[in-house]
Amino acid sequence: MSLRWSPKATHTVSAIGLGALLLASAAKHFRTPAFYYPVVPDYLCRRDEPGSRPNGPLAVMSREEWVASSGLLEVAAAVGLLVPATRKVAADATTAMFTAFLAGHIDALRRAYGPKGTPAERRIHTVRLPLQIPLILWSWSLRK
Repeated sequence: MSLRWSPKATHTVSAIGLGALLLASAAKHFRTPAFYYPVVPDYLCRRDEPGSRPNGPLAVMSREEWVASSGLLEVAAAVGLLVPATRKVAADATTAMFTAFLAGHIDALRRAYGPKGTPAERRIHTVRLPLQIPLILWSWSLRK
């Protein structure tokens, strides 16, 4: 008996793989949210201290709320990828989400190489930013 691996099976396994990765990442958002804090740009974060000036028109949530929201988005993306009927729409949304996350990774890298950055932050963010590209391409490939 020969085993035949179809393109559809490959596509399904790929969607399951990305869905599992997104669920693991979402769980980490809630277990250790501080891991994601550096990737949330300051211009998106509301300042909650009394008498502080807002960061700008995009500063509608705190850093903690942004991390929790992105964790929830990852759960929704994972579920969408795991359901064949919603996979194409979820793949589009996941691609857009990973592309939007690039801004945070670029900002974190910029800060890591700034005057307050540490060697550890430089290493982490130098590796973290390029990892977004395969994630974007992977989610884009699931649009078929």
